[in-house]
Amino acid sequence: MDFIEAVIYTSTEGIEILTARLIMAGVQGFVIEDAEDFRDFLKDTTPRWDYVDDELMRTMSNAESKVKLYLTNDAQGRAMLDTVSGEVRALKEGDPNGAYGRLEIELSNVREEDWDGNWKQYFKPFDVGRRFTVKPSWEECTPEDGRIILEIDPASSFGTGSHHTTKLCLMALEDVVKQGDRVLDMGCGTGILGIAAALLGAGEVTAVDIEEHSAKTALENAVKNGIERQRFTTHYGNIIEDESLCRAIGGGYDVVAANIVADVIIAMRDRLYEFLKPGGTLIVSGLISQRADEVEEKLCAAGFSTVKRSALSDWCAIVMKK
Repeated sequence: MDFIEAVIYTSTEGIEILTARLIMAGVQGFVIEDAEDFRDFLKDTTPRWDYVDDELMRTMSNAESKVKLYLTNDAQGRAMLDTVSGEVRALKEGDPNGAYGRLEIELSNVREEDWDGNWKQYFKPFDVGRRFTVKPSWEECTPEDGRIILEIDPASSFGTGSHHTTKLCLMALEDVVKQGDRVLDMGCGTGILGIAAALLGAGEVTAVDIEEHSAKTALENAVKNGIERQRFTTHYGNIIEDESLCRAIGGGYDVVAANIVADVIIAMRDRLYEFLKPGGTLIVSGLISQRADEVEEKLCAAGFSTVKRSALSDWCAIVMKK
């Protein structure tokens, strides 16, 4: 499958508000290139460097900040592109002085093998929480201090463990998953949370995503981590609208993890309640701090009670009980 690369030109000041709007619109992954970072680099390092390439200086000194996202080149991806375009237009209309840059979108096609190759330049092993070391398959890594190796290849799906929301969920799973638990990874992306739960001792994991491609990637990653096929089941589709999908997913889960976005979590709150057994644990993340109170309030009204709330930077996760 090929992908659409959408490059949104903005400013350093515009990056935060632009990415917040993209996340609320349902975009789950993007790449940020902040031109100010390079200027800071030059300011901090040039006195200690004998030579910085002149062409690089000219190119980067005039560079614009940008946010890149990759969308599948199909009806679903094009629908998301329409949504993103609307968000960018609305932001531009509310910025008459141009503080957020020119807010224009440039599109190009990217082959899947090129997309995967780009990931390989930047995805290196790293530790998360007390238990995990996350790595891609192409990197060698020897775990330290009894850490669990969690091997993830993105394959155009969201969730490598590097984003704050995924880290928060992994740390929450460390605290709540018990041997033999039934765990549901809702909005699974690469399957990283469900795989982590299985590596922590969950007896049965179900991973669900709205995209078929993500469900396939999650299963492939589970196999790479040595998880038996009978312990890891995947589904794809829209649980809010598809009753047959909900019946296939079933209920009685000990733990449900949903690392999505605020609006989607609110929309599926009753489904999440149905999937859990009484006393079961819900972990939600993908929440910018400004929306966390709203999400917590809606979930409490649906029958959940708050156990713990944690944050990294401007992102929050909430652990709740049914």
